[in-house]
Amino acid sequence: MEIRALRAFVEVVRQGGFSRAAKTVFATQSTVSKAVKQLEEELGLQLLERIGHRSRLTEAGGIVYRRAATILAQGEDLRSELEELRGLKGGVLRLGFPLIGSNTLFARWFATYRSRYPGVDIRLFEHGSKRLEELLLAGELDLAASLLPVGGEFEWQEVRREPIDALLAADHPLAEHATLPFEALADMPFILYGPGFVLNSIIMEACRESGFTPKVAAHSSQVDFIIELVAAKLGIALLPRMIIEQRPHPLTRRVAVERPEIFWHMALVWRRGGYLSHAAQAWLALAGTPEVAGECAAP
Repeated sequence: MEIRALRAFVEVVRQGGFSRAAKTVFATQSTVSKAVKQLEEELGLQLLERIGHRSRLTEAGGIVYRRAATILAQGEDLRSELEELRGLKGGVLRLGFPLIGSNTLFARWFATYRSRYPGVDIRLFEHGSKRLEELLLAGELDLAASLLPVGGEFEWQEVRREPIDALLAADHPLAEHATLPFEALADMPFILYGPGFVLNSIIMEACRESGFTPKVAAHSSQVDFIIELVAAKLGIALLPRMIIEQRPHPLTRRVAVERPEIFWHMALVWRRGGYLSHAAQAWLALAGTPEVAGECAAP
């Protein structure tokens, strides 16, 4: 069983198809298809059910995918340990940041790290929290910033816990309230985040606890665009308080929500039991230092 075939199969599953997987592994689509076919023949089981241009895992495919992902991650750990032993990897740090809030939480942290360790090559990846967690499990990242809670396969270090507030158009009848119960938002259209954002599940759970399913007016992964949609009276949005305060808009108002009160709880996350390089340990050690403490402290 070749590592190359396992990697091709895992990427087909992660990327949702052969053509996108081929780009990820820098191979042709036919090469990826042949590798997966050879893996199926070697195992004597069908791993993927082809439906038009799409593929989905069979029961056997699900088992092989989980095992293959673990094998590949362990291979990355092996390379990391050996390279650092030879002094080749000590200068590389692979960081994953979410699309929302990273500029506030990590810009100063990044600058401090760069000044202390100028020889480290920092490689940044920006995705939603769910995708970052997948990359951690695959061994493709050393650390990622993600919203809590996370699964038991991860260890984490808290960065910041920030209230999530409602953002309303300035002339909305409820915009003059200091606080609102969550159920007061039931009849308003919501502007939610794009796929892969854990914030969506936090918001939807609060809606369920309050006894309603929100009407969704739009989805976006861009904070500034979301704020402009609220200003244009398309709907309301729920954003971390610090992000709203950093982007004041004359046509919007921030209102705290309660019952339930919800939080944007950010942490640095890594794979439990995985190898944590010296470069990654140095990044974690910066938490609480004077250079970054003010930026990351809870309000």
